[in-house]
Amino acid sequence: MSQMPPLNDLYREIVMDHYRTPRNRGELPTPPARRADGHNPLCGDEITVYLLVEDNVIRDVKLSGHGCSISQASSSMMSAAVKGRSIDDVRGLIVQFKDMMTSETVEPTEDALRSLGEIASLSGVSKFPVRIKCATLAWNTLAQALDPGSPQQG
Repeated sequence: MSQMPPLNDLYREIVMDHYRTPRNRGELPTPPARRADGHNPLCGDEITVYLLVEDNVIRDVKLSGHGCSISQASSSMMSAAVKGRSIDDVRGLIVQFKDMMTSETVEPTEDALRSLGEIASLSGVSKFPVRIKCATLAWNTLAQALDPGSPQQG
């Protein structure tokens, strides 16, 4: 009987899959799409998030930019997770993800990890404070794109 790989190995495989084969790469015309640009000056990661929002639902999302494996994998997972969801659901997901990244003392519960799906594979990043900004860059940029008053929209 074959043994399941350890959870950390599985998580590493998911992260590397999203890094090697990023989802939702490209651009959307602005307008009608919203656009926000994010930059992590500590390591040079850059991302542009494009959102097509109709009836309070993210109908499409595209990403462009470059960066380390963590930032690119996180942006790919984020884009797959938010497409087709309501703005309110996405705002809740942003909070949940950022809580997972910044909680120094509390390990995420199994239910919290399950509700995040593939995104939970980034939970180990929270043990490396210097990499948290890499993982949260796409999420912070997404939050800017959701804010119609954001000055960074093109």
